[in-house]
Amino acid sequence: MNTEKIAARRLSWEEVTKLDVKDKLFVSADTAELKLSGCYVPAYLTKSGEHFEGGSVTARTIFQEEISCLPDDANEAGIFLADEDGSVTIEVLRSAGVVLDLALFVPNGDKGALTALYAAARQAFGADVVQIWRQGLKEVPDVKVDIFEEQVPRGRKGGESPKRDRRAIDTYPTRADFIDFTAGWRPVVEIHRPVVDDTPTI
Repeated sequence: MNTEKIAARRLSWEEVTKLDVKDKLFVSADTAELKLSGCYVPAYLTKSGEHFEGGSVTARTIFQEEISCLPDDANEAGIFLADEDGSVTIEVLRSAGVVLDLALFVPNGDKGALTALYAAARQAFGADVVQIWRQGLKEVPDVKVDIFEEQVPRGRKGGESPKRDRRAIDTYPTRADFIDFTAGWRPVVEIHRPVVDDTPTI
């Protein structure tokens, strides 16, 4: 386990209410996922401290786990801030790296292309460092599509046809899974048909 010891001070509830979501904190690593008592992890508030009520705050760790705690409760690990003049020293769990979750399209992605891709990653980061834990491969057809967002119909049937806005033109598989659609709208994917202008010319 890779940790470092840093000087810190424990924050009171009043001090937490003055912090913003960009302020780096340290919260207990004794969570449902990690279960490491006596150790802390870097975290950020899920919303500005002034917006929390009831003395309880919620922070999200850099490992994407949410922690709720009562800063002033002596029975809890509390929330700490790095401080060179702090009265305590805490042990902080360091990050080993990141798991990269990509939607990566490899043209003509045969075994040779994938082998070359993994070899390049290992060359960049070191042999035996880049590990492939989960791999899902799917052949995709060469089809160009339009991605629209369409208003979800409401009220009586048979009214006006729903409004539609084009968001993107793409090659299948589409980016529809990664586009943030407007509230009250839904994605629509159709085969792309270029507009042909058949106006006679002189």
